[in-house]
Amino acid sequence: MNRRLIINVLGKIMIVEAVLMLFPAITAVIYREKHSLISFAIPAAMLVFLGVLFATVKTRTNNVFARDGYVMTAVAWIVLSFFGALPFVFSGEIPDLIDAVFETVSGFTTTGASILTDVEALSKSMLLWRSFTHWIGGMGVLVFVMAVIPIASGSGNLQLVRAESPGPDVGKLVPKTAQSARILYAIYGGMTVIEFVMLSAGGMPLFDSICLTFGTAGTGGFGVLNSSVAAYSTYSQVVITVFMVLFGINFNIYYLCICGRIKDALKSEELRVYLGIYFSFALLIAFNIRNIYRSVSQCMLLSFFQVGSIMTTTGYSTANFAAWPELSRYLLMLLMCIGACAGSTGGGIKISRLCLLFKTAHHEIHKLLHPRSVSVVRFEKKRMDDGIVKTAHVYLMLYVMIIGISVLIVSFDEYDFTSNFSAVLATFNNIGPGLSRVGPLGNYSIYSALSKLVFIVDMLLGRLEIFPILMLFNPSLLKKYKIRKKAEVDE
Repeated sequence: MNRRLIINVLGKIMIVEAVLMLFPAITAVIYREKHSLISFAIPAAMLVFLGVLFATVKTRTNNVFARDGYVMTAVAWIVLSFFGALPFVFSGEIPDLIDAVFETVSGFTTTGASILTDVEALSKSMLLWRSFTHWIGGMGVLVFVMAVIPIASGSGNLQLVRAESPGPDVGKLVPKTAQSARILYAIYGGMTVIEFVMLSAGGMPLFDSICLTFGTAGTGGFGVLNSSVAAYSTYSQVVITVFMVLFGINFNIYYLCICGRIKDALKSEELRVYLGIYFSFALLIAFNIRNIYRSVSQCMLLSFFQVGSIMTTTGYSTANFAAWPELSRYLLMLLMCIGACAGSTGGGIKISRLCLLFKTAHHEIHKLLHPRSVSVVRFEKKRMDDGIVKTAHVYLMLYVMIIGISVLIVSFDEYDFTSNFSAVLATFNNIGPGLSRVGPLGNYSIYSALSKLVFIVDMLLGRLEIFPILMLFNPSLLKKYKIRKKAEVDE
């Protein structure tokens, strides 16, 4: 493992995070929040000092192999989350370190789960930082850094993108991975600006428009009001609904549209399944809640908003869906697991991975019925490599195991099963609100420090799709490192 390169890249990432803290620091100056300004200045100075120190570490090679990419990604997210939590602690607005790390990890992983009982009590700069972490983590921290400064050489950049990007398989939009990262962020930034303009044009306050746009673009869900999005106009809710769904689509689709290949984009199997599930679930829930609300239009608005919010794992709410009928709550919990498209800012298992699993199941059943037939698993008109199919099955197995273990540990707090199970699902799938005690009207402050640590790990596992975090606990990495060191000493 190339430890020197990992330290070097980590230093660059820390410097970038220090620069990103300028935005909430400027907000503190605008709103005359002197104490908040100091709270951002101290961790920013720490990041710059350590970042410069690490970035000066010389590397023998800039090549990044698969395991290096996984470890580098996992370490980077943990370090960024820790330092990103320090402004909350230094300002005293979230004095407990575990709570502050929980809130920050929830931000970077675009989960939107919160321990805050009164969001409106936070200063403007802290509110902006919460929402801004969504935007930073939406397309990936390393992908963002890669779009700004060089990290690795050769295929190393692709290994980093594969370790951080959601979905069963990651390719490049153009031959150079760094250029692909810049294209992705150009599309991401462009869509962000369009939503911000539309929300502002609809009469939403400028500060609220910025924060909610960051939350929607990153499909995170942190808001600036205790009522989430319910207090805003119908126009604003419709705009947010549309953009939640748009940000849940694979960004490769937008690249095809920009290149004029609209027909190819519309032929995407993943896109059709994604939109099909969204509209069918939204209509079914709207019908199911028809007796609760006054008009059909209100049922449709609430249903389409909430289905979009849960499916894209954004987590905004306009109603207490935890009090909806049993069928609606079941469908929403199902959507928590399904998630959005691969290559989007959404979480969950992902549409492409589910399609792949269903196609594999159909393929195996066909082989049982017709042992002599020759067939292959295809997705998006491409033959799926056996390695990709195997990885999808391993992911599903680990997904179920981690949820089971997490629910077991969280159950020691002795809350009801619905709260515990939905809390684990909501954090692991990077959604935010769950049901019962952690529903739209509740939060995660009720849980013990141990449970919060479990949720923190689950959020990181869910956002990085399990493998990078598990790689840190792979004993073979330490064993190989010791063997290499021994060989160097013998020489």
